[in-house]
This record gives sequence, C-alpha cells and structure tokens, in this order.
Amino acid sequence: MIFQNWGATHDEIHGPVAGDDLVPDARLVATRSISLSSPPDAVFPWLRQMGFKRAGWYSYDWIDNLGRRSAMRIHPEWQDVVTGSPVPGGPTAFTAAVVDPPRAFVLQFGRPGGRLCFTLAYELRPDPVGTRLVTRMRTRIDVPGGVVVERGLLGPGDGIMVRRQLRNLAERVAR
Repeated sequence: MIFQNWGATHDEIHGPVAGDDLVPDARLVATRSISLSSPPDAVFPWLRQMGFKRAGWYSYDWIDNLGRRSAMRIHPEWQDVVTGSPVPGGPTAFTAAVVDPPRAFVLQFGRPGGRLCFTLAYELRPDPVGTRLVTRMRTRIDVPGGVVVERGLLGPGDGIMVRRQLRNLAERVAR
C-alpha cells in the first residue's frame, strides 16, 4: 500500500500507539512518522486545532478543506478540544477520543464493534531534535465491499494525505 509506513521505524510500526485499543480488530493499520524541530508542547496546539472550518488538516487543502488554506499559526480560539469533543471533518464529524496534551491526540469515526470504525492517532514523543510525531490509522469497515474500500481507496488515499500533512506540519512547527 502506498505510504503505509512512511517515515516510521520498525519499533514505531510494531509498537503500541495511543488509541490502538479503539479499533482492536482493525483490518488496516498504517503508521507514519516524522521528526519535528520543536518540543511536544509546541506541536500539540497544531493538532488540537485541526478540523474542517477550523485550522484545516495541513494536507492538500483543495481536497480536504474545500480549497480553504490550512492555518499558518496557532489559533487560541480553536484550542478548546477536549476528550469527547466533536471535530468537524466536512460532511461528517470525528470525535476527539483521546486528548492528552502534549502526549496524544486521537480522532475517531464510528464506534468499536460497529460496521465502521476508523481512528487517526497522533502520538508526540520527546526526541533529541524536538518531537517524534508518530501517527497511526486503524480501520475496520464491515459492509459489503468494505475490504476493497479499506485496501483500495482508504489506505492509499490516507497515506498520500497524511504524508503531506506531516511534511506541512514540520514546516509550520519550524517557523
């Protein structure tokens, strides 16, 4: 799969990440990582403000933010997300399943054991250069054709988008 484990080390791919327990029977798991030049407490606010009609997703804005440019700075008015908060994703919303500053931020769509469950986790690990940001996407779609959607669309699409997101976050954090 395209960019399934982009930038991730062997230990990051095979080790636990916050939120893994939210989709324990995932059929698709992808881990992507990047080193950032700032400490976790300076990176976490960029994650906390993500969302449609908020800071955006820092990826390809023409796809996931309807052309609206993702934020170029920290916005205090978007720092109110706590565990359980809705995070707008466009036509639907995620739930902030884990908000543990400055260690972890996990978004969830659907519910464990339901027909559709998707998580995107961001774990911030202190690193000699600043932060090692480890992301993990876990999903299980239990509808006819769900495996095809997971492997053929969601996996590659998410890989392309998250890779761009991580690179853009690295640029923003470095400023």
